[in-house]
Amino acid sequence: MTNEIKNTLKRLSVETGLGMLEEGLTVGTWGNFSVRDPETGLVYITPSGMDYREMQIEDIVVMDSSLNIVDGFRVPSVEKVMHVSIYNARPDVSAVIHTHPLYSAVLGVNGMELPGISEDFVQIVGDKMICSEYALPGTVELARNVVKGLGSRNGVLLPNHGTIVVGKNMPTALTVCHVVEKTAQIFIMAKSIGVPNLISQEDIEIMQDYARNKYGQR
Repeated sequence: MTNEIKNTLKRLSVETGLGMLEEGLTVGTWGNFSVRDPETGLVYITPSGMDYREMQIEDIVVMDSSLNIVDGFRVPSVEKVMHVSIYNARPDVSAVIHTHPLYSAVLGVNGMELPGISEDFVQIVGDKMICSEYALPGTVELARNVVKGLGSRNGVLLPNHGTIVVGKNMPTALTVCHVVEKTAQIFIMAKSIGVPNLISQEDIEIMQDYARNKYGQR
């Protein structure tokens, strides 16, 4: 098993932590994230309560799909059950980011959904982001609620807690993170001066098909 451990994925995890701090996606030691190696199925997850500025590649913990630790000496994130549950439910996902950002957290505190109000949002996140049912951090109940709330979308709001986003890889998940936070800010500001216009379901489906099959270099 040791030969299957990839330092490139550990290094990616360390760099992601620093980037999240610098970009204001989390504060302190809060938040957590993981990547799944599509070749082995192993999950690389951040350690519990470590300062992202101090985290080194040897601090990243590697688990299998049954939560068994196969590499690393640190205690893994308290949300390890949630991360692995998402991977087990979503074979299309290879990166999970749990953040404590500002604007999307405001919606979560109010128990509000984030609707499809911008084109980039509906293309890479979904028609909307719902607010999951509340459960205490680190619990199996929270993991179940997140998987249910996520469904086939790429983001879900956690009431009185934070935000979960997913992607096919870490760069994609980080893009989803930024788009969600930007859209949440726009939604809150738009509601302060009027009634936000929503994109129709028909146009959402057209744009999602375009993003999947036509956008970018082929």
